[in-house]
Amino acid sequence: MAGDKGTRAGWLKSHAEQAKARGEEFRAIQREAEALRRKRMEAQKKQQGQQKVVQPPDRNLPEPPMPEQHLAKPGLEKDLEVRPEYKAPTYRGSGKLEGLAALVTGGDSGIGRAVAVLYAREGADVAIVYLDEDEDAEETRRAVEAEGRRCLLIPGDVGDSSFCDAAVEHVVSEFGRLDILVNNAAFQESELSIEDITDRQLEATFRTNIFGYFFMARAALRHLKNGAAIINTGSITGNQGQKDLLDYSSTKGAIHAFTKSLSQQIIDRGIRVNAVAPGPVWTPLNPADSEAEEVKNFGKSTPVGRPAQPEEIAPAYVFLAAASDSSYITGDVLPIYGGTPT
Repeated sequence: MAGDKGTRAGWLKSHAEQAKARGEEFRAIQREAEALRRKRMEAQKKQQGQQKVVQPPDRNLPEPPMPEQHLAKPGLEKDLEVRPEYKAPTYRGSGKLEGLAALVTGGDSGIGRAVAVLYAREGADVAIVYLDEDEDAEETRRAVEAEGRRCLLIPGDVGDSSFCDAAVEHVVSEFGRLDILVNNAAFQESELSIEDITDRQLEATFRTNIFGYFFMARAALRHLKNGAAIINTGSITGNQGQKDLLDYSSTKGAIHAFTKSLSQQIIDRGIRVNAVAPGPVWTPLNPADSEAEEVKNFGKSTPVGRPAQPEEIAPAYVFLAAASDSSYITGDVLPIYGGTPT
């Protein structure tokens, strides 16, 4: 028994000494880490206000401060002092959508225009649905036709179900088919309080942003066949919310749920349904929604340090439309947040 106590005492003493040595090691690590941290903090203080903006390797895209400019709704791209980049000069088409027909709502400008151009570059004919931005729509048509494909312009309100039915029928009549639907049209108006969101604004936001998606998908499904794709434009606000975009964020969350639900409903028809959820993108939508002084810092808070350009978002729509790339992907919401964690 006494020997057991002696052994135990020796064991405890040995481990106590090891623990003491380990404690000294921890304190040494702490001193070293704190010294390095203080050094790094001093360096970061010197760099404050000099945020690194991440640019593509081949050229520089617009970065904050953006022009302090406010546009009247719905916002014309032609009126922006810094025009969004949509031509994607380094993107090379490879026939992924050869012979197909696409309908893109909100295709007159912004993301919709960039998508239309890349779809044409990949071999698709493209129909553009837009509200009343005729000059912007004509520029989109010229860009699509410059890629060697046909472009059909269809002005109208996606919040009107009868228009959506007629637009889809017109596309099928002109192109003989419909293979891709991109729901992209949107209405956005910021308010600082729910108490300031009128019934009129609430109805306009939901009718454009989610009713319109529902109406277009319902009309398109009469013609879409196995291998077709529906792609909806969601938003980072649909995942994370945004306090001054309460109604808009709510519709974007609804779009994400609509995407996932519809994909499950029609998967047995071989039609895929996905969404792209961008972070801040330089389009007429935001200068038409924000005060001029607020626009200058648009996109600055992202880790990339700038807003995306439409041409940086559009390849995701090609990926989700092309069966060669994404035949096993449906019901997904693809986030493109400029480095912000999802």
